[in-house]
Amino acid sequence: MNNFETAVNLTLEKEGILSDHKDDAGGLTKYGISQAAYPGLDIASLTKADAIAIYKRDYWDKAQCEEIPYPLDIMLFDTAVNHGVTKAVKILQESLGITADGVIGQETRAAARQAKNSIYTVFMINRLYAYTEAKSWPTFREGWKNRLVQLAQEVDA
Repeated sequence: MNNFETAVNLTLEKEGILSDHKDDAGGLTKYGISQAAYPGLDIASLTKADAIAIYKRDYWDKAQCEEIPYPLDIMLFDTAVNHGVTKAVKILQESLGITADGVIGQETRAAARQAKNSIYTVFMINRLYAYTEAKSWPTFREGWKNRLVQLAQEVDA
C-alpha cells in the first residue's frame, strides 16, 4: 500500500458516512466531501471511488503530500481534508518553524525532511488549536480530539 492509499483509508474511516449536521458548515457531506466545497456535485450519489479521486486530485496532490516524508505526509493530508489545503500547509509550516505562506516550496520540503520526531506533537497541537477556532468547536470537539488521537496512533507519531 502506498502512502496515499494509507492516508485516504485512515481518513475514510472517519469520513465514511452521509451526514447533514446542522452545525456542519459543509452541509450535506459524504465520505468527507461536502456540498459547500463542491456545490455542483451530487453528494448523495457520490461513490467511494469518486471520493478517493477527489481526495487524490484536490487534497493529496494540491498539498504536495508526495513531497513530504512519512508520517507528515499523512498528517498533512488529513489536515487538508478538515481545514483546507492552504490552512493545512500553514499548520505544517508553523510547526516546522518556517514562514507560513501556505505554499509547499523548497524551504518547506527541506524543513520537513530535517524535522525531528517532536514535530509530530507540535503539528497535532497546532491542528488542535486550529479546531478550537472553528465556530462548530463546541459541537464537534470530542470527535475532532478523538480524530487527532487516532491519527497519532495510526502513524505512530
